[in-house]
Amino acid sequence: MPITIKSAREIELMTEAGRILEIVHEEMRKALRPGMTTKDIDRLGEEVIRSYGCVPSFLNYNGYPASICVSVNDEVVHGIPTDKRILKEGDIVGLDAGVIYKGYHSDAARTHAIGEISKEAKDLIKVTEESFFEGIKFAKEGNYLFEISAAIGRYASERGYGVVRDLCGHGIGSQLHEAPEIPNYEMPRRGVKLRRGMTLAIEPMINIGGYAVKWLDDDWTVVTRDGSLSAHYENTVLITDGEPILLTLSK
Repeated sequence: MPITIKSAREIELMTEAGRILEIVHEEMRKALRPGMTTKDIDRLGEEVIRSYGCVPSFLNYNGYPASICVSVNDEVVHGIPTDKRILKEGDIVGLDAGVIYKGYHSDAARTHAIGEISKEAKDLIKVTEESFFEGIKFAKEGNYLFEISAAIGRYASERGYGVVRDLCGHGIGSQLHEAPEIPNYEMPRRGVKLRRGMTLAIEPMINIGGYAVKWLDDDWTVVTRDGSLSAHYENTVLITDGEPILLTLSK
């Protein structure tokens, strides 16, 4: 699949998709508390998405059964919400969501604390977010894609964290997953040259322990192989000839 360069109209639609997704994430963040179930989060997220006339990107995507991926503690990504999974004080929870607005997608993830969490969990969330921002220093026209990858991986690994290798970021637009794939670690080649109008979902997935992961029997939920905590941070990014524009983060 070729990498798509978005027109001004497509960028306009994706900007609105991103604005709405930022609101969805903020509403979910405000609602998080010990005692709620992961399905409660999914219901709320879908309700907010549909209240803006949008469709959840993830619902039924390749058979995924929910609107929000809710991943707790050692779950890296793609946790399936359920009424049986109850959040408790000290948990961390990754929320990954996407919206479709007039045929165009946005995609973003955040990891949050449930009540008071350990210092090591706080540090993990902080470094995961910081690694994203280290990566996007290179997200501008004329640079190369894997400069982003290398910066993310270097920042996290130098601080002693495991950088997940079996999952990666991706292009995004009229499809949720488009070319190119965007690893979160250094590659042996430069990758494609970045051009203005590219839209990328850049998403570090960082573990306290090793980088190895495994899939659970539901074929969706990815967990750390060593049982260590994992965090996830993602935004939809527009490449320009200057600084990148974060379509899912306005502040």
